[in-house]
Amino acid sequence: MSNLSVIGAGSMGSGIAQVSAQSGMKVTLVDLDQKALDRAVRTIDKSLNRVVKKKYKGKEQEGKLFKDQIMNNITTSTDLECGVSGADLVIEAIIENLAVKQDMFQKMDNAAKSDCIFASNTSSLGVREIADQVSENRKTQFGGLHFFNPVPMMKLLEVVQVDGMTSDDTFKKLENYGKIIGKTTVKCKDTPGFILNRLLIAYNQESVRMYERGDASIVDIDTAMKLGCGYPMGPFELIDYTGLDIAVDVQAVMLKRTGNPVFAENPIVNKLAAAGDLGIKSGRGFYNYVDGKRIPRDDL
Repeated sequence: MSNLSVIGAGSMGSGIAQVSAQSGMKVTLVDLDQKALDRAVRTIDKSLNRVVKKKYKGKEQEGKLFKDQIMNNITTSTDLECGVSGADLVIEAIIENLAVKQDMFQKMDNAAKSDCIFASNTSSLGVREIADQVSENRKTQFGGLHFFNPVPMMKLLEVVQVDGMTSDDTFKKLENYGKIIGKTTVKCKDTPGFILNRLLIAYNQESVRMYERGDASIVDIDTAMKLGCGYPMGPFELIDYTGLDIAVDVQAVMLKRTGNPVFAENPIVNKLAAAGDLGIKSGRGFYNYVDGKRIPRDDL
């Protein structure tokens, strides 16, 4: 796997592109929006500046060479078919919409090399369903690679093997890719939410319900989980970080796929998302975000 194509230039896609390029792979980052690609390249550049500052302190020339080599490993494209034509591995990291993903993979199936491996970074949809429109031969070369945000920092990678579809050889290659880019891999079956999100989304849902009942404040719940469980972020900080629009979509998908009432909608999450209060990316969610500071809201 020397050539990788990453589809989607959002925060996940740019992070996957960065860690893969750092491992020495040639990466093509594909998105229909040139502005998104330009933004992703700037994001990777800034991220690498932080790496260089920490790793090459007092060695500016070595640091510049390190960064230039990585950036030279990354190219961009707005042409989906062309962008995957030379890939050994394609990783999809686009919107959580089943029909959109199916259509995209069908197009890539016709354009990619016959031995190219496909993987989805989906966090809530079924990998088998996503692969529905590709050829039977390609299905054996199709699995899941579930990364976590921010990709350059998070060590975990869930590698999904679909029973009766993903071949053992494909799974081993996906697992080996994870090790090459420095991740700790865990094996998952194609179940709703895999391992982490099946537990994490339920935890977020129950945290919101605790606040809605008036059992505790947002700040106190976040503080309790950080200091009592050692979590780097409390549940409300995490929802703001990933986005309330994402929370709305994921809770709906998980409820549909599992039927478990723990995933029923939280009215306040839907209300905030509908108002455009999406968290950090909009400057306002369960908290306000001003000049890089997180400030509790008093108007919820």
